[in-house]
Amino acid sequence: MTVLEATQVDPSWRRLSRRMLLVHPVQEVPRALPAIIGLLVAGSANGHAWWGLASLVVVMAAGVLRWFTTTYRITPDNVQVRRGLVRRRELSVPRDRVRTVDVTAHAIHRLVGLTRVTVGTGRSDRKDGGIKLDGLTPQEAARLRVELLHLRPTAVEVPQHETAARETVVTKLEPRWIRYGPFTLSGFVTVGVIAAFLSRLVNEAHVDLGRFGPLRALGLRLEHTPLGLAVLEVIVACLIFVAIASTAGYILAFWGFTLTRHSAGTLHVSRGLITSRATSIEERRLRGVEVSAPFSLRAVGGARLIAIATGLRVGRGAERGGTLLLPPAPETEAERVATEVLRVAAPITAPLERHGPRATRRRYTRALTVVVVLILLVLALRWLIDGPAWMWQAALVLVPIGLALAVDRARQLGHALVDGWLVTRQGSFVRRRSTLAGDGIIGWNLHRSFFQRRAGLATLTATTAAGRQHYEVLDIELGTAIGLADATTPGLLTPFLTS
Repeated sequence: MTVLEATQVDPSWRRLSRRMLLVHPVQEVPRALPAIIGLLVAGSANGHAWWGLASLVVVMAAGVLRWFTTTYRITPDNVQVRRGLVRRRELSVPRDRVRTVDVTAHAIHRLVGLTRVTVGTGRSDRKDGGIKLDGLTPQEAARLRVELLHLRPTAVEVPQHETAARETVVTKLEPRWIRYGPFTLSGFVTVGVIAAFLSRLVNEAHVDLGRFGPLRALGLRLEHTPLGLAVLEVIVACLIFVAIASTAGYILAFWGFTLTRHSAGTLHVSRGLITSRATSIEERRLRGVEVSAPFSLRAVGGARLIAIATGLRVGRGAERGGTLLLPPAPETEAERVATEVLRVAAPITAPLERHGPRATRRRYTRALTVVVVLILLVLALRWLIDGPAWMWQAALVLVPIGLALAVDRARQLGHALVDGWLVTRQGSFVRRRSTLAGDGIIGWNLHRSFFQRRAGLATLTATTAAGRQHYEVLDIELGTAIGLADATTPGLLTPFLTS
């Protein structure tokens, strides 16, 4: 079979799997559950209890109609989807705009052996979710991925043995990496969401938590415990809960994680325990990688790897946006995978150039300014409410914290230009080392605040169509900034430079 024969697609419209007739009704019921309950309550009050049952039947019928009214086709030029009964819509995406193919299978999909395919179009805004085909078998999804990303129409016949697909494993999850789960920040988010939900539920239901035996006993125990010890116990309990939640989230999200490279030029990521997800990234869209680590993960020698690629949405988190190339794992493994992905080691392991004493002083000045302002606010609050003396004494703890933060931020600051790759590192709470290809940079921004001008420094920002779309080199000397930009993209700044 030639490449030309393999890419000749059937132009007729196709339907989703019939098994979605079991899934769509189940998906629609939770969305309409408040309305169904309201009709059930209103109907019971008026002697028409059948209202709730009728609304349930209508909702499930609407779910069934989704299958009958949804069709799609893949032409040599476009990906097209038709949907809707009353309001008929047709979505069309040129095949040369396809950037990613994301295959997701939630629990109910896996139960009936189906997947959801999202065709990414390269836009970065949240409103654009690409074209979704909710209801393909795993075999159809795999064929569609190959059809859209791997096979390119050509008039040249190629022998079959040269077109055979090969996938090599770059990395896969090792069970020992789960120990990094408690040191991610996802557990704090989980606790915040659960606490907010329970708080709103208690307020709406007007529930008195003091009436529950275990909670009442816990409250009485804390009341009779010295304040310092009580605060310590609450903090320890919260940290234990966060660690458990983070570990559980790590297992659910990354179990079975595998990163492979396809011989046709794509990277393929698959992961997930209950909800499985598979994302394919074209290597020709890859502009670099980013090794990032929150302070807690960095403290135990861990990091994660993120792709800098056009067509992958940003601002939604690396996991949801499909940019993750390695979950929290040993930092050495992140560096090894980054080398494998970029096919070059020098930018990943090269030492970085420090930004000098003036940049370091700015780190100390900014950190200590914030600390002084917070201490003054605490003193003012103590004076207004005639608070205890320990308030301002406790505020002094912020001084060593601020100094430690300034030291770490100054130590992490650095940049380098290695074989045409721009490398920049910054951050303390979340340290990021970004490696960006020079040919992926489309422009430069040079920003100087009032205090930066007084110190002779500037912030150089490389703009790109990939990843976060802007990568900063913080507090660099002005002459060095201009030289770095000109060396990274030769000729781009020539019209603006004067002798």
